[in-house]
Amino acid sequence: MKADIGLIGLAVMGQNLVLNMNDHGFKVAVFNRTTSVVDEFLAGPAADTEVVGTHSLEELVDSLSSPRIVMLMVKAGEVVDQYIDKLVPLLSAGDIIVDGGNSLFTDTNRRTQALAAQNIYYIGTGVSGGEEGARHGPSIMPGGNPAAWPTVKPIFQAISAHVNNDPCCEWVGDNGAGHYVKMVHNGIEYGDMQLICEAYKLLSDGLGLSADQLHSIFADWNQGVLSSYLIEITAAIFAYKDEDGLPLVDKILDTAGQKGTGKWTGINALDLGIPLTLIGESVFARCLSAQKDERVKAAGVLPKRPATAFTGDQAAMISAIHDALYAAKIISYAQGFRLMREASKEYNLSLNYGEIALMWRGGCIIRSQFLNDIKQAYDANPALENLLLADFFAEAMGKADAGWRKAIILGIEQGIPTPAFSSALAYYDGYRTERLPANLLQAQRDYFGAHTYERTDKPRGEFFHTDWTGHGGKTASTTYTV
Repeated sequence: MKADIGLIGLAVMGQNLVLNMNDHGFKVAVFNRTTSVVDEFLAGPAADTEVVGTHSLEELVDSLSSPRIVMLMVKAGEVVDQYIDKLVPLLSAGDIIVDGGNSLFTDTNRRTQALAAQNIYYIGTGVSGGEEGARHGPSIMPGGNPAAWPTVKPIFQAISAHVNNDPCCEWVGDNGAGHYVKMVHNGIEYGDMQLICEAYKLLSDGLGLSADQLHSIFADWNQGVLSSYLIEITAAIFAYKDEDGLPLVDKILDTAGQKGTGKWTGINALDLGIPLTLIGESVFARCLSAQKDERVKAAGVLPKRPATAFTGDQAAMISAIHDALYAAKIISYAQGFRLMREASKEYNLSLNYGEIALMWRGGCIIRSQFLNDIKQAYDANPALENLLLADFFAEAMGKADAGWRKAIILGIEQGIPTPAFSSALAYYDGYRTERLPANLLQAQRDYFGAHTYERTDKPRGEFFHTDWTGHGGKTASTTYTV
């Protein structure tokens, strides 16, 4: 009996997806460039399973039933293209290649179209949930050639996480839609993690709380509106002790790594002219953390942060930091979904935002109770321009506003950086401001560059230029919008 699907790349994610598929009754053939890894996998985690080991791409393809499905779990970029080039001569019309890595969506666009011309179907799918999710049920975001979806759907939906019996996997859209949504997911993940870190810093440095106290606070927060996988694991991290009985978190070097998906999200937001300020600050916060040696030097040169001890109502400030975390989280998702809305229009992706929230409710790193509220907002109004305009979120922002500001003030008074909290608040205040100071900005642009401006007493779309100095002339520059 031939295998239902082949998988290339037996790192942690690949191995766990294979075991997940096997658990759900699918026969999987596997290949790894270092073939000894195949043998070790079969002798170890895959012992006593139906998994088939192969030692060449030819053997892998020959072991598959038709139409053949080959899933790549390899490093994004050139490696994916190299495997595609090697696989195509071995495949037949109607066979399917699936890329389950974090590929850039424009690469998936290109590959989907190029392979369709060769009668090979291509799927670019986001897979989120880390090794635990891959093993027991990830969030899966497939896009690419829709002709391939009916064939892979039974496998993907069976192995994905389920919430209320609904699979956290649905067709996202054509070409690079799946990888685009996964990119934004990862950008939001950057934001969530940075916000939690800023809350941690305010609680530990601002209020002087211990790791054990932080564990209790985050465990409590995980029972309410902040309930999520990231809050849950944060509580567990604070409780974890090193061999000497001291909190392990305090011994971890404060330099954060990143793999690029957050950066891609920020770059795409700039390309589309969408303010994605919180996620952008989260990426830059990681960049700043990586400058450890320079920061240590600066700490010895620049004035120390204020040594003012907090003397106010500690419980009230903890509540304020909670509200800041919740409000800023809403902003992060509002910005992320607004970016997807613009991308859907610009790239013709036809994204379903309620379905995306549904796919993110289970299995993935940003899974949370909060996503149910997003799903309901888009179910009520699929054309919703911004999550902040939904009644539920508008009311939540109103309730959290005062605490949010108090938390940021605590950071300012004590010299504790809160870039994501602060940029989120600036966006919120800007978004709800009917008249921003961009009128002066336009006057400046027209003064030095004759870039023109619109007037409040004239219809939109009419542009004017003023000879501000009396000797600048009447010629205006062309105008454009990013």
